Amino acid sequence: MMGHSHAMTGAIAWLGLAPGLAAIPLFNESSRYIDTGIMATALTPVELIAGAIVCAGAAMLPDLDHPSATIAQTFGPVTWGLSKAVNWLAGGHRGMTHSLAFALAAGIGVHLLADAYPIARDIVVVLLVGLALRAIGIGIPGKKLGSAMVNIGLTAGLFVVFQSMGVGYAWLGLAVGVGSFVHVLGDCMTEKGCPVLWPLRARFLLPWKMGIKTGQKFEQKILAPVLSVAIIGLLFWRLGPI
Repeated sequence: MMGHSHAMTGAIAWLGLAPGLAAIPLFNESSRYIDTGIMATALTPVELIAGAIVCAGAAMLPDLDHPSATIAQTFGPVTWGLSKAVNWLAGGHRGMTHSLAFALAAGIGVHLLADAYPIARDIVVVLLVGLALRAIGIGIPGKKLGSAMVNIGLTAGLFVVFQSMGVGYAWLGLAVGVGSFVHVLGDCMTEKGCPVLWPLRARFLLPWKMGIKTGQKFEQKILAPVLSVAIIGLLFWRLGPI
């Protein structure tokens, strides 16, 4: 799947599942107890939207194993260097990062990291927001440096807005785990499939074996509009008057 498809499915997953998932108990490292839920209260509208953007960015994380991908240029040399490192650790594209193990490790790891280190939490949020914006095409065509600067500016602006509106990030690890796994499911719909049960090498395709060809007419002309309508519908459902 193309980046924008992954990002949109991540946003859809969050908007559809977040309110229910917010009740899942999670361990609070800093206070050494089991929370009754990820959020003490229901997600606020701005937190729901922030979570959708973050989850959309998390749905791009597995593709950081591909240094030639557009998202590797999100923050210029910083994300390119990160992508090269991930590519080496993952053993190439569609390896370890395209698995259930990675989604679980990323979600749990980010939750524990964010709970213990606020600065690390903010860095993760900025990275994911940047990945989401780049995936949906924010940038200057043909200008890598210019695109990176635009992305940095917009990402910083969104982060400041989140901070000023009191967004809490108790849900951050969950958004990362959900987004990463949604990416894996999406790539299981393509011809090449994914090593879902890595380190086993077997690649899985969803039962109907649609075999979507990345970037072809079906994805661009049919799937992308359907996903866009789904996002708008979910936003109205979640944020509209009761």
